[in-house]
Amino acid sequence: MPTTTGRARTRTSATFTFWLFTGPFLAGLLVFVYVPIGWSLWLSFFEARFTVTPSTFVGLDNYRAMLENDNFTGALGTFTVFAAIIVPTTWALSLGLALLVNRLRFMRAFFRSVFFLPTACSYVAASLIWKMSLFNGVRFGLANTVIGWFGVENIAWLADPDPPWYWLVIVSARLWLQSGFYMILFLAALQNIPGELYEAAAIDGAKPGFQTFRHITLPQLRATSTAVILLLLIAAYQAFDEFYNLLSKTTWGRPPLVELYYTALGDSQDYGAGSAGAVILTLLIIVVTLFQGRIMGFGRGGDTG
Repeated sequence: MPTTTGRARTRTSATFTFWLFTGPFLAGLLVFVYVPIGWSLWLSFFEARFTVTPSTFVGLDNYRAMLENDNFTGALGTFTVFAAIIVPTTWALSLGLALLVNRLRFMRAFFRSVFFLPTACSYVAASLIWKMSLFNGVRFGLANTVIGWFGVENIAWLADPDPPWYWLVIVSARLWLQSGFYMILFLAALQNIPGELYEAAAIDGAKPGFQTFRHITLPQLRATSTAVILLLLIAAYQAFDEFYNLLSKTTWGRPPLVELYYTALGDSQDYGAGSAGAVILTLLIIVVTLFQGRIMGFGRGGDTG
């Protein structure tokens, strides 16, 4: 039977092992995440041009300036619409791919890997491929070559905001890049649905197909769907790489993060206003995600789906 001294030594050893493995991670999290967040919040209340150690307190002036900045508020509005488009589209595509792969009787691992593979691709590399090969504005681009077979004139996909063809380029790139990841989440959830539910439904006369999908599969995917939508909303408002590389320095179609980039790191280097804009964007993401989570019932007691 272990003595009190032995148990104390065991607890001390376990504590030392815990901090040995988690200490570096927690230190990195503190230095590279929480300290910058706190510093950004502090900077948002100061006049901070060309310096990150300001001394002039301006209160809410930076927040007022960002909310009166038409480019920033326009970007917030535009990307609320962008989120309303890209979130349900990605959700539907990811779920559809998961359903197809889950029904396969052979080569399931192959198709799962094929659909997931784009997730490993860099957003920058994918953006350059979309810009220079697929949606090149000249007749040698793949998209213009295909529509040329039907007698349609070349389209300047990324050079003209009217009509806004650039949204097709950006949305298609993002769908290709992220759908595979969420497909894996849905696929894991589908494989955890008890087969007895479908057997019981068949005994009760439920028809296979849409009827079982609506009344069994979809309710069982409720928790996964809520988590996927939350992740998609956050990712939509944080979009940066593809917009920056596809649209370069155009003033239209900029996402909020690009506006903050030019505010904080542009010619004015206004870190105070940039920090205030980051806080506003963070609050908007929190409000939207909490609202969506409340609608979907995320965290509701008794939700086992």
